[in-house]
Amino acid sequence: MKIIKIEVRVFATLRRYLPELGVGEAKNIEIPEGTTFEMLHRQLALPRDEIKIIMRNGLQTEMEEVIRDGDRIAYIPAVGGG
Repeated sequence: MKIIKIEVRVFATLRRYLPELGVGEAKNIEIPEGTTFEMLHRQLALPRDEIKIIMRNGLQTEMEEVIRDGDRIAYIPAVGGG
C-alpha cells in the first residue's frame, strides 16, 4: 500500500483535540492512499458532530472524498455567536 503525505490544520474549538499545534500551525502526517476525510477525522480523534466544514486546498469538500497526496486539509467547526 502506498503512503501519501498531507498537511492538516484544525481551527477554533477543534484545536483542543490537537493541543500540540500552535495557532494556524499544520500537522504533517502520512496516511495510506485511499484514506477518506471520514477516516482521517477518526484517526485524529476529532468528533464528527463538531466538524462543520472540511477544506481541501482552499476548497470545501465532503467526508466521503478520498484524500490525495500533498493535500492541505482544514477541519473547521461550527461558529456560534449572536
